[in-house]
Amino acid sequence: MDRRTAIKILGTTIPSLYLSTRISAMETWAKVPFKPDWISLEKYRVPEWFQDAKFGIWAHWGPQCQPERGDWYARGMYQEGSDQYHYHIEKYGHPSVFGFKDVIHEWKAEKWNPETLMDLYKNTGAQYFMALANHHDNLDLYRSTNHKWNSVNVGPKKDIVQGWANAAKKRGLKFGVSVHAAHAWTWYETGQRADKKGPYKEVPYDGHQTKADGKGKWWEGYDPQDLYAQNHPLSRGSEQDHTIHQQWHWDVDSGVSIPSQAYCENFRNRTVQLIDNYNPDIVYFDDTALPLWPISNVGLDIAAHYYNKSAKENSGKVEVVINGKILDEQQRKCMVWDIERGQSNKIEPQPWQTCTCIGAWHYDRRIYDNNLYKSAKTILHMLIDVVSKNGNLLLSVPLRGDGSIDDKAQFVVEGISSWMKVNSEALIGTRPWHIFGEGPAQEHAPELHAQGFNEGKGKPFTSDDFRFTTKKDILYVLRMGRSEEKTITVLSLAKNAQNTKVIKNIKILGYNGPVQFKQDHHALIVEIPKDLIQDENATVLKIT
Repeated sequence: MDRRTAIKILGTTIPSLYLSTRISAMETWAKVPFKPDWISLEKYRVPEWFQDAKFGIWAHWGPQCQPERGDWYARGMYQEGSDQYHYHIEKYGHPSVFGFKDVIHEWKAEKWNPETLMDLYKNTGAQYFMALANHHDNLDLYRSTNHKWNSVNVGPKKDIVQGWANAAKKRGLKFGVSVHAAHAWTWYETGQRADKKGPYKEVPYDGHQTKADGKGKWWEGYDPQDLYAQNHPLSRGSEQDHTIHQQWHWDVDSGVSIPSQAYCENFRNRTVQLIDNYNPDIVYFDDTALPLWPISNVGLDIAAHYYNKSAKENSGKVEVVINGKILDEQQRKCMVWDIERGQSNKIEPQPWQTCTCIGAWHYDRRIYDNNLYKSAKTILHMLIDVVSKNGNLLLSVPLRGDGSIDDKAQFVVEGISSWMKVNSEALIGTRPWHIFGEGPAQEHAPELHAQGFNEGKGKPFTSDDFRFTTKKDILYVLRMGRSEEKTITVLSLAKNAQNTKVIKNIKILGYNGPVQFKQDHHALIVEIPKDLIQDENATVLKIT
């Protein structure tokens, strides 16, 4: 194919850089290093280790856990009349006097023990661990020469990411970092406000403060604007709190305030330093596609740098993963699609991931007090369903502000561990069958919205629901929950059913005795041994 023909096929509106990359790549994909554009990033292939891993644990933990009042605290505390605003005034004082920078100062992480916690996580059968590297609150939880507001300089005075990395790698877990700080520019805009009524009416919150205001205070020498990034006009409609979601994608037409070039470049430099100094196996971006796309190319710069670094260190093979949200078909070839608090309702052609939390993303004491954590059973059913559809589950386990895990969260984690010790082989290292399952729950699978958020909106799993996974010549059938029935009936494994062979042997994981079964043209019928104590979470048939 000559260049003129290629241009005609690809379309003349594509920039020449994209065209030249596409054309040259037709025969030399493997030889061309990754460039900071989507066409070049299509060369990416998800590493085998991630496809095998299936399950990861996430410590979505930082200074916003210190107040123990839920997610997005550093934004909500500046929203007059909100629950977090009233809570903040009662606990700390008015946000014109005591801002989020001061919450950071209170955060000491004095009970944080990454070694003990990692032992707990490792026992769940998780294959990777994710650490929060920064959130929208813009505090880096690692040593950074590009951002003075980091956890080594302020707050706990500890390198949080390094502590997590050491503990994870020591136990053979792959290590990831999640990066959320690209949105601080608009996310902190509530900090520019002032009360509209009451004794502090029209007194600006501390989002307006500058380095000069710190003289004689604990933060002397630090510029709050380096943290809050609010020396800019507000986004259009920002007085209405819901506009943050409408402007999340940096769509200029939405009226979003466009970050400065210096802000974008600083974000890139901070993230590249994180990658180079801590060598993560995964970088999770809490962004549509890549950070600051499409108003800036810094996200593409970071991705190309990360993949090229891995290829150089692994004889040309990329062994790292990038997670991104709300990806189009092209972008799903360039990284791993992450669905937040939700699941796909089909087997996805590309490996994917869902992320969820036992409670809230940032610690919320009310969830603990009211016994509102997800159960181990709920998490395991979610994990089984996701794996059957070619996905991984990344589970956040809440930590208090001081870095300790509460007894109820630990109980859930230990419940997951108990089941996984017996049954993990049916998930770890597996691949989907030709169908993901059968049963009534799949008939009521909810649709995805935005980055996910269909979790818990479908029909609950029952013992009539099955999920399938494979490993070499083995088929695993995972029956959800338990039943008083004396048999297990699987319609998809009837004789002559699609992709079904004659079954030679069946074992039940965790049970050493013989298992009787019958396979006819209607179904596979497995007798439940009388002395089998059924697991309330799921029973696994191992079929050869």
